[in-house]
Amino acid sequence: MSAIIYIEGGGDHNENLATQFRRSWKKFFEAADLQGNLPRVVRGGSRDDTFKRFASAVRHPEPKRLPLLLVDSEDAINAEQSVWSFLQIHDGWTKPEVATEGQAFLMVQTMETWLVADRTSFQRYFGPNFNAAALPNWQNLEAVPKRDLFESIKKATRQCSTPYAKGKVSFELLAAIQPQQVSAACPHAKRLLDHLAQAG
Repeated sequence: MSAIIYIEGGGDHNENLATQFRRSWKKFFEAADLQGNLPRVVRGGSRDDTFKRFASAVRHPEPKRLPLLLVDSEDAINAEQSVWSFLQIHDGWTKPEVATEGQAFLMVQTMETWLVADRTSFQRYFGPNFNAAALPNWQNLEAVPKRDLFESIKKATRQCSTPYAKGKVSFELLAAIQPQQVSAACPHAKRLLDHLAQAG
């Protein structure tokens, strides 16, 4: 059985961005060395739409395809808290009856957390005008509030020829970062990548 992963985001109604979203996630998973167990990526769109698409896929599964959900947490998550418990409290989402605990995953606290986890690739993308001093070397990256993270990224890339922005820039970065660095800094990323590596 292979995975089909419904991921939050993807450029809304811009088909070019939607295509880049899928390609960038594919490159990220290819770089993760998943032993041939590459998931099929589905652009979820908005947060609620992503959950709805996942829930529908769980209720009407494709043959030999295991639906997975991947969304931002937007907040810190307690280490003892399950993903579905968090999503129930944070979003009011009820786990589909036929879904398991192992089908929901989080980017804690946001996709940008994963992007800065590979600091070397992140800085290389923005070039010589990148202000490294404006981006702290956080020891617990998943604990950094989304607001603080975005403010630091904004300051660090302000003088760059292409400052950070969601969309084209964020997808190009996703395709450039090393999943091993993300996995080492972000336990929830490791959980997803370990799960995918063992699938099949």
